[in-house]
Amino acid sequence: MRHEWVKTPFLMKFSPEYLLGKLQLQPLPLAWQVAFSGGLDSTVLLYALRALRERLAVPVGAIHIHHGLQVDADHWADHCRAVCNALDIPLTVLQVDASPGPGDSPEAAARHARYTAIAGWLAPDHCLLTAQHRDDQAETLLLQLMRGAGVQGLAAMPVISALGQGTHLRPLLEMEREALLAYARASGLDWIEDPTNTETDYDRNFLRHEIVPVLRKRWPSVSASLSRSAAHAAEAAGLLDALAMDDRLAVAGKCDNTLSVTAVAALPPARQRNILRYWIRQQAGQAPSTAVLERVQNDMLTSREDAGPCVSWGSCQLRRYRDELFLLPAPLPSQTPPECAWQLQQPLALPGNGTLSATRVPGQGLRCAAVGGEGVQVRWRVGGETCRPAGRGHRHALKKLFQEAGVPPWQRGRIPLLYVGDELAAVAGMWICEPFQAGPQEPGYRIHWSGRQGG
Repeated sequence: MRHEWVKTPFLMKFSPEYLLGKLQLQPLPLAWQVAFSGGLDSTVLLYALRALRERLAVPVGAIHIHHGLQVDADHWADHCRAVCNALDIPLTVLQVDASPGPGDSPEAAARHARYTAIAGWLAPDHCLLTAQHRDDQAETLLLQLMRGAGVQGLAAMPVISALGQGTHLRPLLEMEREALLAYARASGLDWIEDPTNTETDYDRNFLRHEIVPVLRKRWPSVSASLSRSAAHAAEAAGLLDALAMDDRLAVAGKCDNTLSVTAVAALPPARQRNILRYWIRQQAGQAPSTAVLERVQNDMLTSREDAGPCVSWGSCQLRRYRDELFLLPAPLPSQTPPECAWQLQQPLALPGNGTLSATRVPGQGLRCAAVGGEGVQVRWRVGGETCRPAGRGHRHALKKLFQEAGVPPWQRGRIPLLYVGDELAAVAGMWICEPFQAGPQEPGYRIHWSGRQGG
């Protein structure tokens, strides 16, 4: 069999100057913050950054995430404190619960807990530096291929992205791990070896120890080649996002952050999936699976306008009402909130459902005289309610009024109903019922409900 000759790749040398060149490509933040695990990669990054501190013009800090998953976790945190003390770099240690939930992988659970904690901690305009390198990028691409990921997933890890109120930079993505190891040994650095890094039950470790070495024997430049493919995918993903941004304007629904079913359905199937991925990712933080997109295309774009289909996955729900698609950030609560009294003089917080407030305005809102000193009772829809909105000649079923106003069915049970005695006096954020409307120049309470916006 004929074998193609492959030259052994040139190993780029790591140095603080190399890191400085990567940092200078980015806007100057208010501070650089190193994600410091104590392992080889982050130790090299921290020491190199310390060597550059006099030339950086902004402070340098570090953060260590204490996952609590290993028996030596306390020792690792102590090691990181000792290193940062020796380098005179302030360190923050955050303890997180990284236990995986049902169906979650331990790796994904730890990563989610880690970045969620850091995102909440990172100050505005600070930049988090993490030490992922070219070999990590290659492994990430292989993992995404095994999962059947699309272009966004195959783009693997971006060099820079938003994180909390700051940014997240990976300045070592073009550097081989071997070069970092050579620098650490030449500099006499000490680092922690996580014993789980050799356990091939974890997908990434399996690739690292069982698959990539075999690939590297045949293709010595495999990490560089895979990283280059990830860069091509990232470029393609950017073009798809640009197309989705143009389509987003053309398929916007009448309500905020909704899509028009008719407009989306008129697009070719591939562009339907592209705009749906983009729109969902912008709101939920991650794109849905191919299976979810197929359900949306088959069950929602082609259903009758009055069918009211719903597609649920993870912590998201996608619902259709008439010609619009609504993305809800979490499953809707099934229990009706308790009734409560409201005196109107002070705002009333409705847990998970916004806040009610009232402003004294002559000639508007609820008649102060009708409310009296007892205030109102806040209740919730059970069915059968009626109201004669101010200015209309007849009473109407609340269901009919909601339909006329285009209020989706899943929102109707969340809208506070204000009762005076046993009579419906107002539907928060929508109508004042007769005879509770303030007359001209008559003292009144204008009602505002902050939960009226969105799904």
